[in-house]
Amino acid sequence: MSDSTYTPPKVWTWEQESGGQFASINRPIAGATHDKELPVGEHPFQLYSLATPNGVKVTVMLEELLAAGIKEAEYDAWLIKIGDGDQFGSGFVEINPNSKIPALHDRSGSEPVRVFESASILMHLAEKFGRFLPKDGSARTEVLNWLFWQMGSAPYLGGGFGHFYAYAPEKFEYPINRFTMEAKRQLDVLNRELATKTYIAGEEYSIADMAIWPWYGQLVLGRLYDAAEFLDAESYEHVMRWAKAIDARPAVQRGRMVNRAFGELSSQLRERHSAEDFETKTQDKLEAAE
Repeated sequence: MSDSTYTPPKVWTWEQESGGQFASINRPIAGATHDKELPVGEHPFQLYSLATPNGVKVTVMLEELLAAGIKEAEYDAWLIKIGDGDQFGSGFVEINPNSKIPALHDRSGSEPVRVFESASILMHLAEKFGRFLPKDGSARTEVLNWLFWQMGSAPYLGGGFGHFYAYAPEKFEYPINRFTMEAKRQLDVLNRELATKTYIAGEEYSIADMAIWPWYGQLVLGRLYDAAEFLDAESYEHVMRWAKAIDARPAVQRGRMVNRAFGELSSQLRERHSAEDFETKTQDKLEAAE
Protein backbone atom coordinates (compact mmCIF):
# COMPACT_ATOMS: atom_id res chain seq x y z
CA MET A 1 0.00 0.00 0.00
CA SER A 2 1.08 3.58 -0.62
CA ASP A 3 2.49 5.58 2.29
CA SER A 4 0.48 8.62 1.22
CA THR A 5 -3.28 8.96 1.36
CA TYR A 6 -5.24 11.04 -1.10
CA THR A 7 -7.69 13.48 0.44
CA PRO A 8 -10.39 14.48 -2.08
CA PRO A 9 -11.07 18.22 -2.33
CA LYS A 10 -14.51 19.56 -1.47
CA VAL A 11 -15.12 20.30 -5.16
CA TRP A 12 -13.21 18.37 -7.84
CA THR A 13 -11.70 20.40 -10.68
CA TRP A 14 -10.04 19.25 -13.89
CA GLU A 15 -6.49 20.58 -13.68
CA GLN A 16 -4.41 18.05 -15.59
CA GLU A 17 -4.66 15.04 -17.87
CA SER A 18 -5.13 11.74 -16.13
CA GLY A 19 -5.83 8.22 -17.22
CA GLY A 20 -2.52 6.73 -18.25
CA GLN A 21 -2.46 5.52 -21.85
CA PHE A 22 -5.72 7.28 -22.71
CA ALA A 23 -5.11 10.52 -20.83
CA SER A 24 -5.15 12.65 -23.97
CA ILE A 25 -8.78 11.79 -24.76
CA ASN A 26 -10.22 11.78 -21.24
CA ARG A 27 -12.15 14.88 -20.27
CA PRO A 28 -15.07 15.66 -17.94
CA ILE A 29 -17.25 17.35 -20.57
CA ALA A 30 -19.20 16.21 -23.63
CA GLY A 31 -19.73 17.69 -27.07
CA ALA A 32 -17.69 18.19 -30.22
CA THR A 33 -14.20 19.63 -30.09
CA HIS A 34 -13.89 20.25 -33.83
CA ASP A 35 -15.87 20.26 -37.05
CA LYS A 36 -15.50 17.08 -39.09
CA GLU A 37 -18.03 15.46 -41.38
CA LEU A 38 -18.20 11.70 -41.49
CA PRO A 39 -17.62 9.83 -44.75
CA VAL A 40 -20.60 8.05 -46.27
CA GLY A 41 -20.52 4.97 -48.51
CA GLU A 42 -23.11 3.33 -50.75
CA HIS A 43 -24.50 0.64 -48.46
CA PRO A 44 -27.61 0.76 -46.22
CA PHE A 45 -25.56 0.71 -43.03
CA GLN A 46 -22.75 3.11 -42.20
CA LEU A 47 -20.63 1.98 -39.25
CA TYR A 48 -18.13 4.25 -37.53
CA SER A 49 -15.97 2.23 -35.21
CA LEU A 50 -12.69 0.71 -34.06
CA ALA A 51 -11.97 -2.97 -33.35
CA THR A 52 -12.11 -2.69 -29.59
CA PRO A 53 -14.31 -5.32 -27.92
CA ASN A 54 -17.35 -3.05 -28.23
CA GLY A 55 -16.64 -2.42 -31.90
CA VAL A 56 -16.08 -6.11 -32.64
CA LYS A 57 -19.56 -6.94 -31.33
CA VAL A 58 -21.18 -5.07 -34.20
CA THR A 59 -18.86 -6.12 -37.03
CA VAL A 60 -19.31 -9.74 -35.98
CA MET A 61 -23.08 -9.27 -36.06
CA LEU A 62 -23.00 -7.71 -39.52
CA GLU A 63 -20.71 -10.43 -40.86
CA GLU A 64 -22.92 -13.13 -39.33
CA LEU A 65 -25.98 -11.61 -41.02
CA LEU A 66 -24.20 -11.56 -44.36
CA ALA A 67 -23.01 -15.14 -43.82
CA ALA A 68 -26.65 -16.09 -43.23
CA GLY A 69 -27.47 -14.81 -46.71
CA ILE A 70 -28.99 -11.47 -45.71
CA LYS A 71 -27.68 -9.22 -48.47
CA GLU A 72 -29.62 -6.27 -47.08
CA ALA A 73 -27.12 -6.13 -44.19
CA GLU A 74 -24.31 -4.86 -46.42
CA TYR A 75 -22.35 -2.12 -44.75
CA ASP A 76 -19.52 0.36 -44.98
CA ALA A 77 -17.22 0.43 -41.96
CA TRP A 78 -15.18 3.56 -41.36
CA LEU A 79 -12.26 3.74 -38.94
CA ILE A 80 -12.59 6.04 -35.94
CA LYS A 81 -9.19 6.70 -34.42
CA ILE A 82 -10.08 7.30 -30.79
CA GLY A 83 -6.47 8.09 -29.88
CA ASP A 84 -6.67 11.02 -32.32
CA GLY A 85 -10.02 12.17 -30.95
CA ASP A 86 -12.10 11.34 -34.05
CA GLN A 87 -15.03 10.53 -31.74
CA PHE A 88 -15.20 14.21 -30.77
CA GLY A 89 -15.72 15.41 -34.34
CA SER A 90 -19.04 17.12 -35.00
CA GLY A 91 -20.26 14.43 -37.40
CA PHE A 92 -19.62 11.63 -34.96
CA VAL A 93 -21.14 13.49 -32.02
CA GLU A 94 -24.25 14.04 -34.13
CA ILE A 95 -24.69 10.26 -34.35
CA ASN A 96 -23.51 9.51 -30.83
CA PRO A 97 -23.59 12.40 -28.36
CA ASN A 98 -21.72 10.17 -25.90
CA SER A 99 -18.65 10.11 -28.20
CA LYS A 100 -18.05 6.37 -27.89
CA ILE A 101 -17.65 3.76 -30.60
CA PRO A 102 -19.41 2.02 -32.22
CA ALA A 103 -22.00 4.25 -33.87
CA LEU A 104 -24.28 3.17 -36.71
CA HIS A 105 -26.26 5.16 -39.24
CA ASP A 106 -29.10 3.04 -40.63
CA ARG A 107 -30.14 4.44 -44.01
CA SER A 108 -32.19 1.42 -45.05
CA GLY A 109 -35.57 3.08 -44.43
CA SER A 110 -37.29 6.24 -45.52
CA GLU A 111 -35.62 8.21 -42.73
CA PRO A 112 -32.04 7.71 -41.48
CA VAL A 113 -31.82 6.33 -37.95
CA ARG A 114 -28.88 6.85 -35.62
CA VAL A 115 -28.08 3.92 -33.36
CA PHE A 116 -25.50 4.07 -30.60
CA GLU A 117 -24.46 1.83 -27.69
CA SER A 118 -23.37 -1.60 -28.85
CA ALA A 119 -26.28 -3.50 -27.29
CA SER A 120 -28.76 -1.15 -28.94
CA ILE A 121 -27.09 -1.74 -32.31
CA LEU A 122 -27.18 -5.52 -31.84
CA MET A 123 -30.87 -5.43 -30.91
CA HIS A 124 -31.67 -3.04 -33.76
CA LEU A 125 -30.09 -5.35 -36.34
CA ALA A 126 -31.48 -8.53 -34.77
CA GLU A 127 -35.02 -7.19 -34.80
CA LYS A 128 -34.73 -5.70 -38.28
CA PHE A 129 -33.63 -9.00 -39.80
CA GLY A 130 -35.20 -11.49 -37.41
CA ARG A 131 -31.93 -13.27 -36.60
CA PHE A 132 -29.96 -14.14 -33.47
CA LEU A 133 -32.70 -12.99 -31.08
CA PRO A 134 -35.85 -15.05 -30.40
CA LYS A 135 -39.02 -13.15 -31.20
CA ASP A 136 -40.75 -13.71 -27.88
CA GLY A 137 -41.08 -15.82 -24.76
CA SER A 138 -38.54 -17.01 -22.22
CA ALA A 139 -35.88 -17.66 -24.86
CA ARG A 140 -35.89 -13.98 -25.85
CA THR A 141 -35.77 -12.90 -22.22
CA GLU A 142 -32.80 -15.16 -21.53
CA VAL A 143 -30.83 -13.66 -24.43
CA LEU A 144 -31.62 -10.17 -23.17
CA ASN A 145 -30.64 -11.17 -19.62
CA TRP A 146 -27.14 -11.99 -20.83
CA LEU A 147 -26.91 -9.09 -23.26
CA PHE A 148 -27.54 -6.62 -20.45
CA TRP A 149 -25.38 -8.63 -18.04
CA GLN A 150 -22.51 -7.93 -20.39
CA MET A 151 -23.30 -4.25 -20.68
CA GLY A 152 -23.36 -3.91 -16.91
CA SER A 153 -20.35 -6.12 -16.23
CA ALA A 154 -17.84 -5.09 -18.87
CA PRO A 155 -17.04 -1.68 -17.32
CA TYR A 156 -15.59 -3.55 -14.35
CA LEU A 157 -13.52 -5.67 -16.72
CA GLY A 158 -12.36 -2.91 -19.07
CA GLY A 159 -12.50 0.29 -17.09
CA GLY A 160 -11.63 -1.45 -13.84
CA PHE A 161 -9.41 -4.49 -14.24
CA GLY A 162 -8.03 -3.63 -17.67
CA HIS A 163 -7.28 -0.05 -16.75
CA PHE A 164 -5.45 -0.67 -13.49
CA TYR A 165 -3.71 -3.88 -14.62
CA ALA A 166 -2.62 -2.78 -18.10
CA TYR A 167 -3.07 0.95 -18.74
CA ALA A 168 -2.67 2.95 -15.53
CA PRO A 169 0.62 4.89 -15.33
CA GLU A 170 1.45 3.18 -12.02
CA LYS A 171 0.56 -0.23 -10.57
CA PHE A 172 -1.30 -0.17 -7.26
CA GLU A 173 -2.17 -3.32 -5.34
CA TYR A 174 -5.57 -2.30 -4.01
CA PRO A 175 -7.37 -1.48 -7.32
CA ILE A 176 -5.71 -4.40 -9.13
CA ASN A 177 -6.81 -6.82 -6.42
CA ARG A 178 -10.29 -5.30 -6.24
CA PHE A 179 -10.98 -5.55 -9.95
CA THR A 180 -9.19 -8.88 -10.42
CA MET A 181 -11.58 -10.32 -7.85
CA GLU A 182 -14.54 -9.02 -9.83
CA ALA A 183 -13.14 -10.15 -13.20
CA LYS A 184 -12.65 -13.65 -11.86
CA ARG A 185 -16.11 -13.67 -10.30
CA GLN A 186 -17.60 -12.77 -13.68
CA LEU A 187 -15.60 -15.51 -15.40
CA ASP A 188 -16.92 -17.95 -12.80
CA VAL A 189 -20.49 -16.83 -13.53
CA LEU A 190 -19.95 -17.61 -17.20
CA ASN A 191 -18.15 -20.86 -16.49
CA ARG A 192 -20.98 -22.20 -14.35
CA GLU A 193 -23.60 -21.28 -16.95
CA LEU A 194 -21.64 -22.72 -19.88
CA ALA A 195 -21.13 -26.01 -18.07
CA THR A 196 -24.62 -27.11 -19.12
CA LYS A 197 -25.24 -25.40 -22.46
CA THR A 198 -23.51 -24.74 -25.76
CA TYR A 199 -24.05 -20.98 -25.84
CA ILE A 200 -24.64 -18.53 -23.04
CA ALA A 201 -28.43 -18.32 -23.49
CA GLY A 202 -28.98 -21.96 -24.46
CA GLU A 203 -28.38 -24.10 -27.53
CA GLU A 204 -28.73 -21.28 -30.06
CA TYR A 205 -26.01 -18.78 -30.91
CA SER A 206 -27.31 -15.27 -30.25
CA ILE A 207 -26.49 -11.61 -29.88
CA ALA A 208 -25.68 -12.38 -26.24
CA ASP A 209 -22.71 -14.46 -27.38
CA MET A 210 -21.71 -11.74 -29.84
CA ALA A 211 -21.72 -9.21 -27.02
CA ILE A 212 -19.88 -11.30 -24.43
CA TRP A 213 -17.28 -13.02 -26.60
CA PRO A 214 -15.27 -9.93 -27.68
CA TRP A 215 -14.67 -9.17 -24.01
CA TYR A 216 -14.54 -12.43 -22.09
CA GLY A 217 -13.79 -14.81 -24.93
CA GLN A 218 -10.86 -12.76 -26.14
CA LEU A 219 -9.72 -12.29 -22.55
CA VAL A 220 -9.36 -16.03 -21.91
CA LEU A 221 -7.79 -16.50 -25.36
CA GLY A 222 -5.02 -14.11 -24.33
CA ARG A 223 -5.96 -11.16 -26.53
CA LEU A 224 -6.93 -8.60 -23.88
CA TYR A 225 -4.54 -6.93 -21.45
CA ASP A 226 -2.00 -9.80 -21.71
CA ALA A 227 -3.80 -11.13 -18.63
CA ALA A 228 -4.82 -14.73 -19.40
CA GLU A 229 -2.07 -16.24 -17.25
CA PHE A 230 -2.60 -13.73 -14.44
CA LEU A 231 -6.30 -14.62 -14.33
CA ASP A 232 -5.63 -18.37 -14.65
CA ALA A 233 -7.89 -18.39 -17.71
CA GLU A 234 -7.32 -22.06 -18.47
CA SER A 235 -9.09 -23.00 -15.25
CA TYR A 236 -12.39 -21.72 -16.70
CA GLU A 237 -12.71 -24.75 -18.95
CA HIS A 238 -16.27 -24.18 -20.11
CA VAL A 239 -15.60 -20.53 -20.96
CA MET A 240 -12.50 -21.65 -22.87
CA ARG A 241 -14.46 -24.24 -24.85
CA TRP A 242 -17.10 -21.67 -25.74
CA ALA A 243 -14.49 -19.02 -26.60
CA LYS A 244 -12.64 -21.33 -28.98
CA ALA A 245 -15.85 -22.49 -30.68
CA ILE A 246 -16.95 -18.93 -31.41
CA ASP A 247 -13.44 -17.93 -32.43
CA ALA A 248 -13.56 -20.62 -35.14
CA ARG A 249 -16.62 -19.12 -36.85
CA PRO A 250 -15.62 -17.52 -40.19
CA ALA A 251 -17.88 -14.51 -39.62
CA VAL A 252 -16.24 -13.89 -36.25
CA GLN A 253 -12.80 -14.08 -37.82
CA ARG A 254 -13.83 -11.51 -40.39
CA GLY A 255 -15.56 -9.31 -37.83
CA ARG A 256 -12.38 -9.15 -35.73
CA MET A 257 -10.49 -7.70 -38.71
CA VAL A 258 -12.85 -4.83 -39.52
CA ASN A 259 -11.74 -1.38 -38.31
CA ARG A 260 -8.65 -2.98 -36.79
CA ALA A 261 -5.65 -0.64 -36.70
CA PHE A 262 -3.30 -2.66 -34.50
CA GLY A 263 -1.72 -6.12 -34.47
CA GLU A 264 -0.39 -7.97 -37.49
CA LEU A 265 -0.90 -6.05 -40.72
CA SER A 266 -2.59 -9.04 -42.35
CA SER A 267 -5.29 -8.89 -39.63
CA GLN A 268 -6.09 -5.22 -40.22
CA LEU A 269 -8.95 -4.21 -42.50
CA ARG A 270 -9.14 -0.59 -41.48
CA GLU A 271 -12.10 0.15 -43.74
CA ARG A 272 -14.59 -2.35 -45.08
CA HIS A 273 -16.81 -1.66 -48.09
CA SER A 274 -17.29 -5.11 -49.63
CA ALA A 275 -16.60 -8.77 -48.90
CA GLU A 276 -13.73 -8.68 -51.39
CA ASP A 277 -11.86 -6.23 -49.15
CA PHE A 278 -10.85 -9.08 -46.84
CA GLU A 279 -8.80 -10.53 -49.69
CA THR A 280 -7.47 -7.37 -51.31
CA LYS A 281 -7.38 -4.48 -48.83
CA THR A 282 -5.84 -5.71 -45.60
CA GLN A 283 -3.08 -3.42 -44.44
CA ASP A 284 -0.23 -5.73 -45.47
CA LYS A 285 -1.46 -5.71 -49.07
CA LEU A 286 -2.06 -1.97 -49.11
CA GLU A 287 1.42 -1.22 -47.80
CA ALA A 288 3.03 -3.68 -50.18
CA ALA A 289 1.36 -1.89 -53.10
CA GLU A 290 2.69 1.54 -52.12
